[in-house]
Amino acid sequence: MKHYRVTIEEMNTESETVRILVFEHQDREDLFNVVEQLKLGSGLDEALATKVAVALRLLGPVMMQNRKHPLFEDFMPHFKRFMHNLKSTVKAAVKA
Repeated sequence: MKHYRVTIEEMNTESETVRILVFEHQDREDLFNVVEQLKLGSGLDEALATKVAVALRLLGPVMMQNRKHPLFEDFMPHFKRFMHNLKSTVKAAVKA
């Protein structure tokens, strides 16, 4: 299991108070590897691929653990199809 600390810091604020959000995340996947694979094979630019990879690795495990929760129940089949397509696309592109 991989352990991460995620930090989000508000930038370019006119207020003197900068807000920071910090939380820990555990994942069976190597998040840095997931980011690199998406950069190589998704067809997205690097910054966007990074955001998508991080977002999916944060959301995916939560959805899997709570797939019967009313918030995720309707979305789950679409998410599964999206992930299957994404993985197939990346795998084919990285092999080429």
